This record gives sequence, structure tokens and C-alpha cells, in this order.
Amino acid sequence: MRENCGIVGIFGPKNIPKILYLSLFSLQHRGQESCGIVFSDFKNINVYKGMGLVSEVFSKFNFDNYEDKVGFGIGHVRYSTTGSPDIKNIQPFIVEYKGKTYAVAHNGNLVNSFTLRKELEEKGTLFQTTLDTEIIMHLIFKSRKNTFIEKLMDGLKKIKGAFSLVIFTPEGIFAVKDPNGFRPLCVGKIENGYIVASESCVFDLIGAEYIREVQEGEILYIGKNALESFYMPKNKISRCIFEFIYFARPDSKIFGKSVYIARKKLGENLAKELPFLGDIVIPVPDSGNITAIGLAEKLKIPFEMGFIRNHYVGRTFIMPFQTSREFNVKIKLNPVKEAIKDKDIIVVEDSIVRGTTSTIRIKELKKAGARKVFMAISCPPIKYPCFYGIDFPSKEQLIARDKNVEEIREIIGLDSLYYLSYKGMISAMDCSEDEFCTACFTGNYPVDPKSFKKKEQFENERVSCY
Repeated sequence: MRENCGIVGIFGPKNIPKILYLSLFSLQHRGQESCGIVFSDFKNINVYKGMGLVSEVFSKFNFDNYEDKVGFGIGHVRYSTTGSPDIKNIQPFIVEYKGKTYAVAHNGNLVNSFTLRKELEEKGTLFQTTLDTEIIMHLIFKSRKNTFIEKLMDGLKKIKGAFSLVIFTPEGIFAVKDPNGFRPLCVGKIENGYIVASESCVFDLIGAEYIREVQEGEILYIGKNALESFYMPKNKISRCIFEFIYFARPDSKIFGKSVYIARKKLGENLAKELPFLGDIVIPVPDSGNITAIGLAEKLKIPFEMGFIRNHYVGRTFIMPFQTSREFNVKIKLNPVKEAIKDKDIIVVEDSIVRGTTSTIRIKELKKAGARKVFMAISCPPIKYPCFYGIDFPSKEQLIARDKNVEEIREIIGLDSLYYLSYKGMISAMDCSEDEFCTACFTGNYPVDPKSFKKKEQFENERVSCY
């Protein structure tokens, strides 16, 4: 499993590139392959993007040139879920149409992208990238409708899957959420304008005020006439529950709910179900921290930081190759011998996907002197692939696909292993079960994914831009 992406759109304030930069910095946890921005001062349109972290890509950007200029723009941080990590696939994706510039940034995954692209290619459409995002722009501008909003709605009705979008147009920006609402997207008020972003943690950094979540199927226009909403027909609400368990920052509000509170309740529910006790509770930083606090408080067992994280190493989830991920497990987290020696430890982890990183971590804990190592997982076993923006679309990659809890425990090298029950996970969310996509646990997919091939479905004969 790997991360999805983060998007942001802004209209109105001064120094748009600086605000976009800070916003993408806040969303860096959602993607570390590449980033980019497109912005306008109502006269000139500028594009700046590259491979790498936000701080690296923008290290030579001169923000002072735009300090007194108002405008609008969009930005994107990427982890690839369709299309490889390549320069040509950096978003926002930009097109020229009838002498005007448009751009789009996408968080999610289209499950019918293979079919749509083949249909477009058969009609002579040329593609610049291997992104499913590019398909969206072709569908919009091939529409025979008159206005842009009509073209947009006509194009969007042809796509299926997860898509939270920000779209740059010559006059303003559009924020779009698919009719199922898979991925988060919220709206905030900023000086003389508005902002939309994948998570509300963006607003805290730039001084914006949280307003609300973009609704399922909503197309929100942000321009000189403030906010205007249009709506697609809604489907069954299917918000990704993994956003609460792992992806989102704990200081964020997503889908209108606090991530911090949800994670703490996951820990409290784990404590109610746990069949074992230990001397201390330690989290796997950083996504396990809040859950571990909830568990430790409920069990009245000391909370310790048994792992120290090297914050200068990217998230192992996002590393693009298995060998890189295994290597970075060791340099990313180091056990604290003085905290864990001769103790029975409860390790709190958000999930087990392949089992590779967990195996290495447990081995390191025992080498550091832990007497026994138990593990508490804040969700049920992941048995089914995700096709909506999380990069594990292959069932063969999942350790729980054909192994029970005892077999997984033995492979990882634990003294005991416990997964939070499905009921315990849902009750921590403070929402109805019907509002979530839980396909990775149940196999019940809200949108049929059968036509999706694989991440590199368009790349059998690609030319690298490196």
C-alpha cells in the first residue's frame, strides 16, 4: 500500500505561489514523488513543477516577485496510482484549448480509464502522458456542449471511480468531488478569497478558516462572483475509511470529522477487545501515535516512544520499490533499548499490508531486548485490493489474502497479534457504516472495478523522460 495524492486550489489573495507552496508542504505526506503549481495574476499564467519533495522543487523559486499580486491557482503533490513516476506525469496536467490555458490536479483513480483511453485513441486522440487524469480533459473538451460548466458535467458523467479534482480555467477554479465522495476535499475562507484542499491542516498553516467539506457529486466554482455550486447525480456515499486510519494528518478535519478523535477512539476500542496485556504501549510512528495514546489511557498502561523516527527519511509507504522500502525501514525507525529492554511490549500499528516492514521492525525490537512483542492493529485484516487511489491493486501483495491471524503472527515473529474488529473500527468513526468504502476489508466494491487493469496499464511501450 502506498499513498494517494494531495490537491489544493486558491482564488483571491496576494502571492498565490507562496500560498500554494505552503499548502503543498502541508500535504507532503500524501505524495512525495513530484509536485507542481499553475497560477495566474489575471494577466500571465505561470507553471512550476518538478520531481521530488516540495521544498526541493521550489528551492530556487522567487516568491518575492508575486508578493503584491493577487490571483488564483492550483497545486498537486503526487504518488502515482495510475501512470509511473515520470517527468511527463507530473501534475497539474495542462492543456491549451482555443487559445486559453486549462489545467487539472487529481486525487483518486478512475476504474474505467483503460476503456475510455482506448476509445479515445481509436478516434484519433493523442496522449501526452500515461495519467488517467489526462482522459478527463479530453472528455471535457470533446463535449459538444456550449459553456465550460456544461462541457465539464458532460465529460464527468462518463468517468467512474474516485476523483477529487481542482481545475484551473482562465477565469477561476473548479473543485470537484465524485458522486461517491471517495477522497476528502474541503473549503476554507482566506483573505479576499477562498481555498479548497485535500485536508484542513492546510488552512491552519496559511491562516484560512474552515467552512465545510465539498459534497459528494458537487462541482464548486470559485471566481470573482465568490462560490457557486453545481451538482452531479449522487451515488452511494463511499468515503475512504483508510483516510482516518492512516492517510490524513491527525490535526486535519476530513469529511467533516476530526482525524485525531477517530484515531484515539480506534485505540480505545482496541483496548476493549485486546486479549493480552503488556508492560508498555509503543506506537509505530507517526500514524500509530494517537491510536496508541487511546489504547494506553484505556488500559492504564504506560505509553512510551519505543521507536524514534528519523524525520528526514520519506514514508516507507511511498517508496516506489520493494528494496528501497525494506532498506528505509531500518534507517527510518530506531528502537530505544532503554525503553523496551526486558519488557512485554504492545506495539500499535495502523495496518499490516505485505508484512515486510512489520517483520523487520519486530526483529529489531527483539534484538534490542524486548522480552515479548505483541501487536495491536487498528483495523481488520486487509484482504482485498483498492482501485480507488491506494496503490495496492493486486491481491497477491496482501499477506491476509490467504493467511489467518495465527499464520501472519508466525511470519512476522510476534508473540501475539490482534486486529481490531470490523465493528470496533466502524464505531470509532462517529458515522454510519453506510457512509464508508470498506472494500479493502470486505470485498464489497461500491463502483465496479473490473475494467481497471493495473497501475502501468498504459505503459507497455513508454519513453522515459528522465
